[in-house]
Amino acid sequence: MSTAPTGDPPVRVAVASGGGGMGLGKELREPPSDGVSSLRFSKHSDRLLVSSWDKTVRLYDAEANVPRGVFMHAASVLGCCFHDDSSGFSASADNTVRRLAFSSGGNYFLGRHDAAVSCVEYSYSTGQVITGSWDKTIMCWDPRGVNGTSHHTLVGTHNQPERVYSLSVSGYNLVVATAGRHVNVYDLRSMSRPEQQRESPLRYQTRCVQCYPNGTGFALGSVEGRVAMEFYDQSESAPYKKYALKLLKENSFLIAIYLS
Repeated sequence: MSTAPTGDPPVRVAVASGGGGMGLGKELREPPSDGVSSLRFSKHSDRLLVSSWDKTVRLYDAEANVPRGVFMHAASVLGCCFHDDSSGFSASADNTVRRLAFSSGGNYFLGRHDAAVSCVEYSYSTGQVITGSWDKTIMCWDPRGVNGTSHHTLVGTHNQPERVYSLSVSGYNLVVATAGRHVNVYDLRSMSRPEQQRESPLRYQTRCVQCYPNGTGFALGSVEGRVAMEFYDQSESAPYKKYALKLLKENSFLIAIYLS
């Protein structure tokens, strides 16, 4: 299970520059004061959300290098995502899911798990917020009308084989990665059971999962810095074959995979 970093210097969040180079690019101003737990780019602009163990979610205009807001939480924030360019959602170690209103700075309660909430995604196909937790469940929420006193927002709860570490959504595909190297693939239109139940091909604990934008599969990242490129079609006649690669040097920590 992940643990909070201790005794580390302030975290630096760098955005890669254009032109196809592999340099770190510019360093964002006013980074978190503790470890970064997740990074999310907006699908609609240059905005960037950063969640951290320092109990904050920070909003940046990444291109202009301008901080746009800081959202304080009662405990470390383990995940975040955009709804649109006016709001987002956070997953916290205090077991809560919250909606973040960028223009007003509001931080509204959406729902609660029975243990720390490790990850959160918004599904544009279903209009639902999907969260994963160390309580071994994923939950689907209807965020409409959230105003700080929301009721009846829980759409469904789905048990998982182990603690949920990461999940990803693309179209109606939902991929859930848990402790024990379990991977479950769902169709969001029929959540009664997983369409596929797999084991990660990577040797060590899964850190993150990201669906391919084209809907053909997903990438799994492990704590050792390796990434496995997986596909939904596992037949012998499938046009794509899975493979794995090492992305990070020794003693590096993989936080997220971003595919575009």
